[in-house]
Amino acid sequence: MNEADRGRAVEAAADAIAGAENLVFCAGAGMGVDSGLPDFRGDSGFWRAYPPLRSLGISFHQMANPAWFRRDPELAWGFYGHRLHLYRATRPHGGFATLLRLANERESFVFTSNVDGHFQQAGFPDDRVFECHGSLMHLQCVRPCNELIYPADETTVAVDETTFRASAPLPACPACGELARPALLMFNDGAWVSRRSDVQSAAFSTWLDSRDLRGTAVIECGAGSAVPTVRRCSESLARAGATLIRINPRESQGPEGTISLPMGAADALFAIERRLTGVG
Repeated sequence: MNEADRGRAVEAAADAIAGAENLVFCAGAGMGVDSGLPDFRGDSGFWRAYPPLRSLGISFHQMANPAWFRRDPELAWGFYGHRLHLYRATRPHGGFATLLRLANERESFVFTSNVDGHFQQAGFPDDRVFECHGSLMHLQCVRPCNELIYPADETTVAVDETTFRASAPLPACPACGELARPALLMFNDGAWVSRRSDVQSAAFSTWLDSRDLRGTAVIECGAGSAVPTVRRCSESLARAGATLIRINPRESQGPEGTISLPMGAADALFAIERRLTGVG
């Protein structure tokens, strides 16, 4: 896409947002890249972030499996403990603030597969965020012994960054004393306690049922096709009458009527906001 086409796409996106009564923000893993979070796209991207796992031949798909909490809990908590501290320490990029300003002007909801808690960190109210894959900012029992989900606010994990292995004490379930794990959906995960996400899902469905989707703009950022959960949500809303704005540097195309912006999330959102405000 050349500069002229990009400018027209930004203008179309701004016009769709300006004319919308409701906004849905759909975000995938690419949303966090501009904040400095590692890109796990493909094994090479994952191994750049966690080089010891390259020598073990463990891919992201293999590592993000609850079996490691039984098989090798120090390795499992080395990986998730490092991510927990990284997500806490990383500030959401300015595009989140742009979305928050848009959210404050009209009815809105967030649908995200990200587990980093950055929408809440950026100021979005928790009752307007649906984290469909759960949250690394919350923990549960590894068994699980009950349906308890609790914040990881006070949880710290000592991780050796040369080996990405954690040392004792590892997080424990406050109910039974068994090992704890993040309350997020992993691959081949039959033990995820989804109660928190189920409540968010019900709230999102209720909100959607009260909206006219023909007056809704969907702003999708950084959602790829490898794990298509977010794209499916966006496209289902578009089929129901919403306008889809797809922001993705590599996979911006969508169904007929999609406004495609082959840009990073932050750059695209800044460009849209400049168009909306007439600044810059």
